[in-house]
Amino acid sequence: MTIVSANITVMTNAVRKAAKAIVRDFGEIEHLQVSRKGTSDFVTNLDRKSEKILFEELSRARPDYGFLMEESGVVKGTNAEYEWVIDPIDGTSNFIHAIPYVCISVALEKIHSNGGREPIAAVTYSPILDELYIAEKGQGAYVNDKRRLKVSGRKEMDEIMLATCAPRKSRQDYDYTIRTFEKITQHPFIVRTAGATALDLAYLSAGRYDGAWYNSCKRWDIAAGILLVREAGGMVTELPATETHPSLLIVSNPAIHDRLVTLISKDEPAVNSLAS
Repeated sequence: MTIVSANITVMTNAVRKAAKAIVRDFGEIEHLQVSRKGTSDFVTNLDRKSEKILFEELSRARPDYGFLMEESGVVKGTNAEYEWVIDPIDGTSNFIHAIPYVCISVALEKIHSNGGREPIAAVTYSPILDELYIAEKGQGAYVNDKRRLKVSGRKEMDEIMLATCAPRKSRQDYDYTIRTFEKITQHPFIVRTAGATALDLAYLSAGRYDGAWYNSCKRWDIAAGILLVREAGGMVTELPATETHPSLLIVSNPAIHDRLVTLISKDEPAVNSLAS
């Protein structure tokens, strides 16, 4: 039985409305390949259009909630306890190259008095592939309103597929990312860098990936995915930035989680954003 709640209904309606422009414009991207500026401007405008639709729809339904958005940043609400976290298009580089690994991600987070953030409702929509992932705290996670999600049970190293972000020389954490890749690839894991963190986490919740790790994530990249993974039976470890490493998110099925955390973090203390 799928989730039926006011929050999920509001979020689903909002992402489906925003997705219409994304699906329509995805078909136009091939005609803009000759101009790098043309494709970049095209997708930037689409990103803003998608975010505007999401903001308007969610504001109409919950006028007192705040927002944390990729394009527009923070918009304070009169109710400081709840905040929408929005990524209007995750996987923009994929979109520019007409690769359908793209999604819209929306989470509703509860903000605790100690500053901890707890995702309590999540929707991640892959509009080109028409897959809708939803989760609500304590209610499980589902795809396309029917199939309940469950993380994989794989534990043999040569069967495990991990997702992560590709190293980019322009990023401050490049050297650390390369060192982590070197540690991981000393083992027979299969590693994929598909280009959309939010969709990676949805796939992990569906058992397609077995684990994932990411450096220096923005909240809009991971908030919905954290809840999807937890509600599908997975485990989540968040590590704050230190002098030796950037902030880290490590997620996986329970069978490999401790090994993965130890391998990547080398026993550094974990801090979970879920307030107690």
